[in-house]
Amino acid sequence: MLKYPDAQVISLGIGDTTEPIPEVITSSMAKRSYALSTVEGYSGYGAEQGEKQLRAAIAKTYYENLGIEEDDVFVSDGAKSDISRLQVLFGSKVTMAVQDPSYPAYVDSSVILGQTGQFQKDVEKYGNIEYMKCTPENGFFPDLSATCRTDIIFFCSPNNPTGYAASREQLTRLVEFAKENGSIIVYDSAYAMYVSDDSPRSIFEIPGAKEVAIEVSSFSKYAGFTGVRLGWTAIPKELLYSDGFPVAKDFNRIVCTCFNGASNIAQAGGLACVSPEGIKAMHEVVGFYKENSDIIVETFNSLGFKVYGGKNAPYVWIHFPGQSSWDVFSEILEKTHVVTTPGSGFGPGGEGFIRVSAFGHRENVLEACRRFKQLYK
Repeated sequence: MLKYPDAQVISLGIGDTTEPIPEVITSSMAKRSYALSTVEGYSGYGAEQGEKQLRAAIAKTYYENLGIEEDDVFVSDGAKSDISRLQVLFGSKVTMAVQDPSYPAYVDSSVILGQTGQFQKDVEKYGNIEYMKCTPENGFFPDLSATCRTDIIFFCSPNNPTGYAASREQLTRLVEFAKENGSIIVYDSAYAMYVSDDSPRSIFEIPGAKEVAIEVSSFSKYAGFTGVRLGWTAIPKELLYSDGFPVAKDFNRIVCTCFNGASNIAQAGGLACVSPEGIKAMHEVVGFYKENSDIIVETFNSLGFKVYGGKNAPYVWIHFPGQSSWDVFSEILEKTHVVTTPGSGFGPGGEGFIRVSAFGHRENVLEACRRFKQLYK
């Protein structure tokens, strides 16, 4: 921006929402906010695990008939915060596996907690982390037969950045793999509402998953809550350590020590999100971003690129074989003034790709695509 002060820079980089929060949701937050100015409506510290009514509503909305109950749900200030709280729970002595490429918070929190070895510059990996390669060649699902046993497996589906949603059969294999190895899966379902085929929206749709998995999720990309901050983690009672102690009891202890609970105003918004009107409104917002995805996918397809994602997630993953992600990022920025995300930022498996986010105002997405066509025609 210093170099080109007059450039109209369009960001399709960081996955931040851009469209207004539906009024059915903000009106509930406003009402709760004003109520805090009254004697009857004031409330101070709430339960660290979240308000009872919201926990029950999340369990019913997202896990009905899956055996997840109100007291299995811990309401939080977002999935990213919960990933770090789970890492505090696991401690520094565990071993870790991640999809490669994947959301950087899994690896970075592992480094901070001291679970990893040194960064190995030649392979762009940290020691002591099992990188599960997810590429077009293996259908973006790791070869579990070649994957070493670890204590924890971070798994995001639909995946950020590739946009790929794992199938029922693939997740069944993952659950069986975790059972055989005594591993815990941390399943990040922050984009589940974007699924448009029959891919599972929750790991708990898979038989036996309650004995091996924790699910982390969020309202950020459903309701535009990236700034409001509200999410949840579901930990089934059936998930036990090898000595029989419930994992949820330990997580409860971590939550009560590290957190004073999500904002009461945000929780009022969350309750509106899972009302029938709120769910309808969230589907409309998600639908808008999915249309943006379609526009981006069509653009790069028409230019002859190999394009992945965009169908079950708000991210489009574009292959530039033999090129450095940073070089592609720089060329696009320099020549079109559009910000994308270099794939190598998500791990060595992202080299040669860029991620284009579908979060943007429609006119910006259309203008960015017009510029892409000019650059690559």
